[in-house]
Amino acid sequence: MTDSTPGAAPRAYILSFQCPDRLGVVARYSQLFLEAGAFITEISNFSDPVSNTFHLRCVFDDRAMTVPYTEFCRRFVLLADDMGMQYRLRPADDLPRVLLAVSRYDHCLVALLTKWRAGALPATLVGVVSNHEDCRELVEWYGLPYHYLPVTPEYKAEQEAKLLQVFREEGADLLVLARYMQILSDALCAELAGRAINIHHSFLPGFKGARPYHQAYDRGVKVIGATAHYVTRDLDEGPIIAQEVKAIDHQVSVEQMIHLGHDTEAIALSHAVRLHCEERVQLNGQRTVIL
Repeated sequence: MTDSTPGAAPRAYILSFQCPDRLGVVARYSQLFLEAGAFITEISNFSDPVSNTFHLRCVFDDRAMTVPYTEFCRRFVLLADDMGMQYRLRPADDLPRVLLAVSRYDHCLVALLTKWRAGALPATLVGVVSNHEDCRELVEWYGLPYHYLPVTPEYKAEQEAKLLQVFREEGADLLVLARYMQILSDALCAELAGRAINIHHSFLPGFKGARPYHQAYDRGVKVIGATAHYVTRDLDEGPIIAQEVKAIDHQVSVEQMIHLGHDTEAIALSHAVRLHCEERVQLNGQRTVIL
């Protein structure tokens, strides 16, 4: 029994969960899948001996389902409660809704918009928020709404409230800071915990904060990089999702480093957003598990 139209291709679903590691976790969820006729097409798992947690992501379809998807969900919820699981379960074509935020540097924004338009980013972009007008023409050319929310020290709290209002009104699941050069308040970081990704133009944990390329130049590094991470109240210290690097030498100036770094920033951020939207990232303390 499936929820698909007769003759249509099977519908795929994504399940991602983590729970305390113990004997029988695999057997319990496997038995449920077998009984419901859930046909697994992709699977990855990891057992962490340090945190004693079990992490799993799988994709399955309904070609052989013996119960409706709603009944499968009901049964899985009972299992999740019994096993202490944190989980996400959704149809694969129910794409996460993503709100982008940018200031003036548009290289990361361009990469995300291009991949989205090409169908290479498994997300639904719902709009762009900015504290400047510089990127309006670009964003509107892609047919997306542009929310201009200027920031001043006196009205930062009000501006953040408007940003959060846009996030909620658009039904967004994820906020992506694509070189949005504003530090989010502790309250907003808490509100969007695990639902906001930032790109830092440095290979963290090195060179945190402002002017990381200048810091790197002063230290004479031979590799520059970029880090995409979840946003937390601790600046540039959130769990790392993806990183990219590029080799340089003593001849490269700060200005050249900045331009070279644009590529690593765009690649790292696009990769991190894709991983998140495919339900491949699970928080594991201060670390992430990528499945």
